[in-house]
Amino acid sequence: MIKQLKEKNPGEDEFLQAAEEIYESIQPLLKENQQLKSEKIYERMLEPERIITFRVTWLDDNNEVQVNRGYRVQANSAIGPYKGGLRFSPLVTLSVLKFLALEQTLKNALTGLPLGAAKGGADFDPKGRSDKEIMRFCQAFMLELHRHIGHQIDVPAGDMGVGEREIGYMFGAFKKIKNKFTGVLTGKGTMWGGSYIRKEATGYGLIYFAQEMLKQHDDSLEGKTCIISGSGNVSIFAAEKAIAMGAKPVAMSDSSGFIVDKEGIDEEKLEHIKKIKLEDKGRIQTYCEQYKEAEYVETKGDKNKNTIWQVKADCAFPCATQNELDENGAKSLVENNTLLIAEGANMPCTANAAKVLQKGKMLYAPGKASNAGGVAISAIEMTQNSMGVYWTKEEVDDKLLEVMQRIHKNCLQAAKEYGKEGDYVSGANIYGFKKVSEAMMAQGVI
Repeated sequence: MIKQLKEKNPGEDEFLQAAEEIYESIQPLLKENQQLKSEKIYERMLEPERIITFRVTWLDDNNEVQVNRGYRVQANSAIGPYKGGLRFSPLVTLSVLKFLALEQTLKNALTGLPLGAAKGGADFDPKGRSDKEIMRFCQAFMLELHRHIGHQIDVPAGDMGVGEREIGYMFGAFKKIKNKFTGVLTGKGTMWGGSYIRKEATGYGLIYFAQEMLKQHDDSLEGKTCIISGSGNVSIFAAEKAIAMGAKPVAMSDSSGFIVDKEGIDEEKLEHIKKIKLEDKGRIQTYCEQYKEAEYVETKGDKNKNTIWQVKADCAFPCATQNELDENGAKSLVENNTLLIAEGANMPCTANAAKVLQKGKMLYAPGKASNAGGVAISAIEMTQNSMGVYWTKEEVDDKLLEVMQRIHKNCLQAAKEYGKEGDYVSGANIYGFKKVSEAMMAQGVI
């Protein structure tokens, strides 16, 4: 089947990598249940229900016409309306979005919430663009996307390059076009239908999941040193929650390089990183100007982009982007006796790196399980919108913890049931696939 998949999807490396990993994990299920094979459930799951591509035409500040390509990959609606983020980046391709949508299918199933899966975005780069240009692009993007979404059809959220500002512009355009105030997008501002801790959710959820992993071994994050790649929302709020739980982040990064602070990044230092990265949109290198004891290592242009993984620490959280951690980086983590690796980004480990980590006998969680906090809070936002009530920050945080604990339990139970005890990768893939496949079979061949 994988050979046929490669022939059918040439050049879609990210999608093929995700598909092959899942296929390897679900072999026990396929052998156990011949109906899965006869009804070609996995083949159907790999083929999105709908792929929409469209032109986005807009005017920049110089009154010049700009043309971008927009996408929405509606992967699977077996257990609920399509749900998944929008990504604005020049690196957006159909392969990337298909891989993200496939991962989202199992991730959403793992949460136990009634959510289908989708992913979308555009090859638009918001970096260096003015607010007015971003507004005009978002309005032009929604001029087409509005035809394909709705609160019981498809509910997009933010992702890379799409934050509260972009969601606001798109929501405003949707409301104007449809003349309706509905929860058709999540990640909205708390003053106009959004939920508390939405931007913190993926990072917070990642640390909650890691804590559950350690609890299984009568351990905790208290006193643990941590590597956290990236310095966007996921990374920063993962660091925030890790510090709150008594851990000590010692390294963070951006696309140019990484900092190492052996004394540890505390709350005060993290506030400085927030100002650098989230407010000033600067480079993490400037952290060392304020904190002289820290070291900066430049990696931009270096063939070995994963040198942050050579930093010795108890826990590692890859939170930047897909395939950021290669085989050499994984070997460094094993050699340093790293105790735990939990993915904050989607598929941040290459296929070879993931195999090294699994063989290394360390605790290793895939992103479809450990970074599901974002979609969990999106679902909570959808619920609040439907009910017309809004919960406090503390109430939402408690619900996030409950979801991450449930995902952790689901992974371990599925892994044990199929002879893969303690294997979070197999457990996540098996549980997610089993839930979606049962819904697909119940609904017939459609």
